[in-house]
Amino acid sequence: MTQVVIIGAGPTGLTLAMLLAKQGIAVKLIEASSSFRRIFRGEALMPSGLEAIDQMGLAELVTKIPHRAIDAWEFYIESRPIFRVDEPMESGGKPCTLISQPAFLAAVLDRANQCEQFELIQGTAVRDLLWQNERVSGVKLADGREISADLVIGADGRNSIVRQQAQLELVQVAQSFDILWFKLPTSAAFQAENVFYSVLRGQDAFGVFQGSEGNLQVGWSLHRDNPIEWQKIDWAEKLAAAAPDWLASHFRAQKDSIERPLLLSIVVGRCPQWHVPGLLLLGDAAHPMSPIRAQGINMALRDAIVATNHLLPALQQSPNLAVIDTALAQIQAEREPEIIEIQRLQQAEVAQAELMHNYPILRHAVSRLAPVIGSRIRKSWLDRQLQLRRGFTQVTLKI
Repeated sequence: MTQVVIIGAGPTGLTLAMLLAKQGIAVKLIEASSSFRRIFRGEALMPSGLEAIDQMGLAELVTKIPHRAIDAWEFYIESRPIFRVDEPMESGGKPCTLISQPAFLAAVLDRANQCEQFELIQGTAVRDLLWQNERVSGVKLADGREISADLVIGADGRNSIVRQQAQLELVQVAQSFDILWFKLPTSAAFQAENVFYSVLRGQDAFGVFQGSEGNLQVGWSLHRDNPIEWQKIDWAEKLAAAAPDWLASHFRAQKDSIERPLLLSIVVGRCPQWHVPGLLLLGDAAHPMSPIRAQGINMALRDAIVATNHLLPALQQSPNLAVIDTALAQIQAEREPEIIEIQRLQQAEVAQAELMHNYPILRHAVSRLAPVIGSRIRKSWLDRQLQLRRGFTQVTLKI
């Protein structure tokens, strides 16, 4: 019998599979997609995520794949700069670093493949869970194969099939929202200095930065109180109209190069219970995160470390299913407090943006008074970011 079946070869599932297999645990990793290169994958590693990668022994991989540090964060309201924060934000700290997630996953897979106890089954989805005596005992694949296991781990993302099949409830903790995601050729301004710009003008808001692979990436907020037929819009002109002059000219120059946007529907939530006997949810399957300040991949990596710490001793014993199931509750108990705090801070970021969106007088006042109040706004923003970057708990790999 396979000891562990992990569903989903994203950052959570693949790093966890590697960590367990390196310690001699038999792991089958199942990934429905035939490729790691999806249209959208998060790129940003905060210091908490960089530390997790370092503890896993994967820091050198970051230097060998496409990556790019963020040099600063800058905010514009009504075409006026409000404040700027340089990276790294802490003395002696690490800057937020963007990585090519497909390249990172491929590099981690190479490490995992060096372990005799690891096997990847790619291009085949999970159709259902297997049960025995009211305990999950394995999975059934879309091609009809059945794989028995002492433990099944669902790391298959925010739309988790495993979560649905286990009938584990997902409770929404913030209002859902939509983002349009664009890619276009970069500008010389971003080559010299990779600044993450947040821009608000009238009812329009977007963020723009240079991604790890060299293109510009734009996230445009869609507001339900201001619906638009986004498929029919001249986006080069729409982006330019909201942007500062120096950026507007680049959007117009790239009119024929802006890719058709991807619609991302964001639901932020948590499962009150991440586990049932024989099964554990991790990452976005258990707690889908907001993209605000890029926490998804960082929390995923920290989930993998805590899960390894608890599961390894249980799995290394002679098969004792009760001991394994006890470890599942311990993993949720350790990880849940940080997830709650991170989602709370992300929601505070959204609330600040909503204030500016809903009150034109406030936008106008902030833009006009930026020389006077900009430093106070900067400090308030920076205080929140430092907590988001560090995490709220000490996460240390114990193997």
